[in-house]
Amino acid sequence: MTPIETRPRILNFYSSPIGKKIITGVTGLVLTLFVIFHAIANLLLLTSSKSYNQLAHFIDSLGLLLFLVEAILMAALVFHIIIGLILSFNNMRSRIVGYKKIQSAGFPSKQSISSRTMIFTGSILLVFLISHLLTFKFGQCDSIVIDGIQMRNLSKLVIEIFHQPIYTITYSGVMIFLGFHLSHGIWSGIQSLSLINSNTSHIIHWTSRFVAVLITLGFIAIPTVIYFR
Repeated sequence: MTPIETRPRILNFYSSPIGKKIITGVTGLVLTLFVIFHAIANLLLLTSSKSYNQLAHFIDSLGLLLFLVEAILMAALVFHIIIGLILSFNNMRSRIVGYKKIQSAGFPSKQSISSRTMIFTGSILLVFLISHLLTFKFGQCDSIVIDGIQMRNLSKLVIEIFHQPIYTITYSGVMIFLGFHLSHGIWSGIQSLSLINSNTSHIIHWTSRFVAVLITLGFIAIPTVIYFR
């Protein structure tokens, strides 16, 4: 038996190109679901600061369940980054041999600005994520009492931050990069799970773009409305 045959199947799956693409797709879709939830939750601030604070407090009070969800998201993020970098490095290395020796990506191939800048947009999003967590999750925040319950006055912190023009412009710009990343990422994630065929490829491709635009507009609407209100 060869060394590959004697290794656990999970390691063989991780080491294979198909396995890496599937893991990247699954982790990307998990993170996308979180982004969608995050966007919807943030839009609540535009209707009610009280409800926004109560939702944030409810999430914080989930305890072990919140820790489990955060652990899953962190694991998904780490695997998504590491394997994404490996795949991108392998793709760049393969291009060195020349375009004549590179095989076609096959059907369906959806080359675009989004697909060609995944590492660039992903790097920006990672830096933004660290800054975002330090500002809102771990940053200093006043307390408020709502219906007899003391909680973080997160709405006040968000409003104060988004009244800073530089932060608002930077945040909106990063959300545009998020849209580019999701535009290809959602479609690629679904494709990696073999859920796309010749009949659904075009529809899912444009649906992914539409969802990415909605998410981007949702995130940009928050600082825009707060700043100009």
